[in-house]
Amino acid sequence: MADKPDFNEFKLMLKGHSFEDFKEGQVFEHHWGRTINAGDNSIFTTATLAHCPLYFNAEYARAHGHPDVVVNPLLVACTVVGISVEDLSEAGGPFLGINDMDFVRPVYPGDTLSARSTVVSTRESASRGNFGIVTWRTEARNQRDEVVITYQRTNLVAKKRGAPL
Repeated sequence: MADKPDFNEFKLMLKGHSFEDFKEGQVFEHHWGRTINAGDNSIFTTATLAHCPLYFNAEYARAHGHPDVVVNPLLVACTVVGISVEDLSEAGGPFLGINDMDFVRPVYPGDTLSARSTVVSTRESASRGNFGIVTWRTEARNQRDEVVITYQRTNLVAKKRGAPL
């Protein structure tokens, strides 16, 4: 019988950034891109009960000037937020909202999205001394370097352990 692993040997790796790590104007080029395929779009559209035929009927989409079905814009938004999490909010802290979301151009199955975020503002939280509030402006581009979506996202971000309250 094999020896059981000693789980104390597995060290917890802290990920993400603390409030103090963010400076206004700082740019994050998110290193993971994501190709959205037809299956992603189909299952997301079905699971969210999105009944717009542009997202699941190729003939309808072509009749309205598109080369193929259009990827559900909410899938695009969720994908881009997901691409940015590792750099911006993986350390935790409550999500406070998204503002000024602009779907600039359609995304089609097979498009690969990449994203970049810029720190718009940082401030201390008035009600939670161990947190700050950070807002980022994110834009995503397709493989042709065309902007497809932009938005601002705000999170509470934990301060470093031992930081003054």
